[in-house]
Amino acid sequence: LGMSRRSFPFASRKSVKEKARLRLREFDVGDKFSRLPLPKASVLLPLMVREGKLHLLLTVRSAQLRRSPGEVCFPGGKSEAIDKDEIDTALREAKEEVGLQPEKVEVICRLVPGIDKMNHLVTPVVGFIEDTFQAIPNPDEVSDVFIMPLEYFIKPLNYKTLPYKTSSGHLSWVHCFRYDDHEHKMSFRIWGLTAHFAVFLALVIFGKRPTFEVDYDLDNLISSSENNFMNLYASLYERKKSNL
Repeated sequence: LGMSRRSFPFASRKSVKEKARLRLREFDVGDKFSRLPLPKASVLLPLMVREGKLHLLLTVRSAQLRRSPGEVCFPGGKSEAIDKDEIDTALREAKEEVGLQPEKVEVICRLVPGIDKMNHLVTPVVGFIEDTFQAIPNPDEVSDVFIMPLEYFIKPLNYKTLPYKTSSGHLSWVHCFRYDDHEHKMSFRIWGLTAHFAVFLALVIFGKRPTFEVDYDLDNLISSSENNFMNLYASLYERKKSNL
């Protein structure tokens, strides 16, 4: 055969990454939504390949934080004056929160943004990191860091929807996943905007139907995700006008 067994995992790791890269680039929104007049925030969706499969790194917010203490989220936060763009914000925040050096992230794309409960425009930035990355959580912001398979967000073992009232008083449903991390003997609840971004990322990369309902047209994922976002933005904008 002439091929040592050791070169196999490397070959498969490269192809797993390459496939994901190609899919993600099709969904790159660049700065298409950057000019919307909302305060800006960004999150980094850090992907890595472990045992031939894509995994995501997530954090647990410190219990001391005022906003959403103890919630699972991606590294990220509000834009600051020094940030050139959403990518800069995501990388700076990831460095502050988990010690991830910006040069260790291969940034692939920006996906369709979301709007959080504080009405920030939140841009998800997707990047690959090495599977050897050792997080150094900043205890003021992060109490835990964990890694989970991306595929869980289309084929979960434990899933439900939760009713959620948006800031406009509109009732909607959000994804809620429970993930048991056997390595750390802990269980994590991933829901809200974090779950929304993770599900979309998994849909983009795997191109498969999830085992639960999503509000996208899966045959036209690009246009339906952008339409969903613009409808959400329009409803927020209408409410702002009616409050004036």
